[in-house]
Amino acid sequence: MDVIILAAGYATRLYPLTLDRAKPLLEVAGKPMIEWVLDNLANVAGLGTIYIVTNDKFANDFQTWTDRYQHRQSELKFKVINDGSKSDDDKLGAIGDINFVITRESLSKSDLLIVAGDNLFSESLVGFVEYANKTEATVAVYDVGDLEKIKKYGNITIDSHGVITHFEEKPEKPQSTLAAIALYYYSREIIPLVTTYLAAGNNPDQPGRFVQWLYTRKPVKTFQIKGKWLDIGSKETLEEANGIFAEIKT
Repeated sequence: MDVIILAAGYATRLYPLTLDRAKPLLEVAGKPMIEWVLDNLANVAGLGTIYIVTNDKFANDFQTWTDRYQHRQSELKFKVINDGSKSDDDKLGAIGDINFVITRESLSKSDLLIVAGDNLFSESLVGFVEYANKTEATVAVYDVGDLEKIKKYGNITIDSHGVITHFEEKPEKPQSTLAAIALYYYSREIIPLVTTYLAAGNNPDQPGRFVQWLYTRKPVKTFQIKGKWLDIGSKETLEEANGIFAEIKT
């Protein structure tokens, strides 16, 4: 199973913090966000190559970070992929980037774990991977516990087997407090459908939109993440993450 870390955005909402530094390389409680993500994958068995897809502006920065991190985790294999974009105006979008890596690296016959480089988890992702490996497609979900808060996320409902029955991005009238988050497992049977999705002219950004399209065509399982989860999209959530993860670190 190979891994794709999504790190090609320009994070304009975090300017000026992200003018000269990619969001996943911003520090949270003393280490870059992407490091928290990868530390949570360190004990996952059977990982292949970890592809970090980024843009032309930050590709060298990610390569520098990768070279340094690999001294700590020498058993992991990394490859930084530059998607060629130079600004928020010509970005490929998250789904576009996933397809770019799949095509360029010939991953159409690989099982893939895909995670956003700005999503922070307080617990290991081993349980998610062990569960997802037995499915064709699995998305991680998190109970935000608030019908107002869920309006900022992809809202889902599930059946008694944990299969998605409804998915809506940023709903006005949410049907649950479950959020689909940017942690996905797609088996090799699902991977070719990414190209199908894009060829039909669907939105190439926001990775949850592929799940929204996919669940009406294939059963998409869910795995509920426990502990803390934060999607770093603002200075406020960055400050919150610093407080939460400083406690975890100690």
